[in-house]
Amino acid sequence: MSLLKLESVGRRFGALQALKGISLSVEPGELRAIIGPNGAGKTTLFNLISGFFPPTEGTISFDGQPIISVSPNELVRRGIIRTFQITQVFLSLSVHENLRVAVETAMGLQLRPWISRATRAKVEDKVEELIEITRIGSKLDRIVGEMSHGDQRVVEVGIALSRHPRLLLLDEPTAGMGDEETHHMTDLIRRLNKEQGITILFVEHDMAIVFGIADQITVLDNGTMLAEGTAAEISENPRVQTAYLGTALEETAA
Repeated sequence: MSLLKLESVGRRFGALQALKGISLSVEPGELRAIIGPNGAGKTTLFNLISGFFPPTEGTISFDGQPIISVSPNELVRRGIIRTFQITQVFLSLSVHENLRVAVETAMGLQLRPWISRATRAKVEDKVEELIEITRIGSKLDRIVGEMSHGDQRVVEVGIALSRHPRLLLLDEPTAGMGDEETHHMTDLIRRLNKEQGITILFVEHDMAIVFGIADQITVLDNGTMLAEGTAAEISENPRVQTAYLGTALEETAA
């Protein structure tokens, strides 16, 4: 059974048809990229999947259950976790404090005036696990607002992992990063998928990253699904080359 399934999904904003006839299935353990030119509907698609607004046509199901009327908070509890183009972190706190607050919130401890020693030890164990996964242990005492954009994005992913995602939605995870930061993030994404078994759906404009790590690629254009397939299938698709890929690859090489 597919973990995520969209059937004939569309979204209209007044007279604007932002998405139309989107049907796709994401299997457990899959690493899928969503690509397409600006305005293709990628962020709108993420907004529908994460419950920020419902589709005006079609159905969306997660783990076999319909979710079009489920709130974003409930979807988080079910395991659909999202990061955004604009980094969502506590800028005035350290890396360790960001991760600790995230773990305490995920465990429902944020409103407790007192936490037992045993519970605090569980929190720290989980924080240590996140530190090991994200490989950010050398920067635990750094104030996040003083760190590079790339490091902030890694912290954000660590916060997302505190919620035990079954489906992780990453919106342009390497945008604005230098080469070293991009390498760190793509390595993290690959490890989360292959070692942690997390199903990942990500939007990305860097075709080198997309073709380097994605199991499957979905191409959107003008709100419709232009193509889907493996990297080899997408790179050889003449419709994709005409509509998007040729220009994107030229920009990557420039």
